[in-house]
Amino acid sequence: MAERILITGGAGFIGSALGLHLKGLGHELAVIDNLSFGARHLAPVPDEHFHRIDIRDGAAVAGVIADFRPTQVLHLAAIHFIPYCNAHPAEAADINITGTMRVLDACAAAPSVRQVFVASTAAVYPIADGPIAEGHALGPIDIYGITKLATERLASEFNLRTGKPAIIGRFFNAFGPNETNPHLIPEIQRQVLAGERTLRLGNLEPKRDFIHTADMAAAMESLLRAVVTGCEVFNIGRGIEYSVRDIVAAFERQLGEPLRIEVDPARVRKVERMHLLADVAKLKRATGWEPRWTIDEGVATLLREQPLEWSAQLA
Repeated sequence: MAERILITGGAGFIGSALGLHLKGLGHELAVIDNLSFGARHLAPVPDEHFHRIDIRDGAAVAGVIADFRPTQVLHLAAIHFIPYCNAHPAEAADINITGTMRVLDACAAAPSVRQVFVASTAAVYPIADGPIAEGHALGPIDIYGITKLATERLASEFNLRTGKPAIIGRFFNAFGPNETNPHLIPEIQRQVLAGERTLRLGNLEPKRDFIHTADMAAAMESLLRAVVTGCEVFNIGRGIEYSVRDIVAAFERQLGEPLRIEVDPARVRKVERMHLLADVAKLKRATGWEPRWTIDEGVATLLREQPLEWSAQLA
């Protein structure tokens, strides 16, 4: 059944993949995005359904919801690049926490909204080895994780206040086309497509659970269809860890050329997790979802794509 769905942050990296997936299923979409990190052409909606507003503007958000009358709202808008959050903690807290409050308040007041999805992050977990399940103790180690833990609490309060189901998705490390921040994979992509064969990278040993944005979009859509009551938390990852060297090896396989690595001291994080791996058993039980994209398949597509320009976002 087709739904009217609003995506905040729908012109961003993960939000744009989600929009394409939902549009392909025949849903009617609207997008809110202030384009501070996203790009208008990534939002797969006509101009009348694209709203360039700040999520902290509660009246504007409420106006969009009142006019569009979505049945479901997926709230992905946030500042999520950890180095940027650490450098601008007050801005990160204001957008990620206050902005979430404004979006949820608008959803609470809207009779059409039956369910909300709130994007969180694996950064709410403490440093740990092995697969992390949703019931693991929480303990963020950076500003981004702290702000997202607050948004989870706001989602729970929203459910208690309104009775409307709230789904919290804890995103692990996304990769895919149209990345809007210089994370590891797009940085390797940028250097390789620029002709570099000696890569300047930071920490090499940490392992991360990389999941393709197409798989993330399918997971979110499957959660919208699942029978969720109350406020439920789900990890959204692939369930496989990859080191930096593993990712470089995937690029080597797809290029058919060797790559050298040179550690750039300016890129080395002083505080680093050695492991971050999702236990996605709960997500699979609730939805039947399974990831489809491998690292090599994703890297192959990235080598045919020009990455976005990041300089404006890092100024």
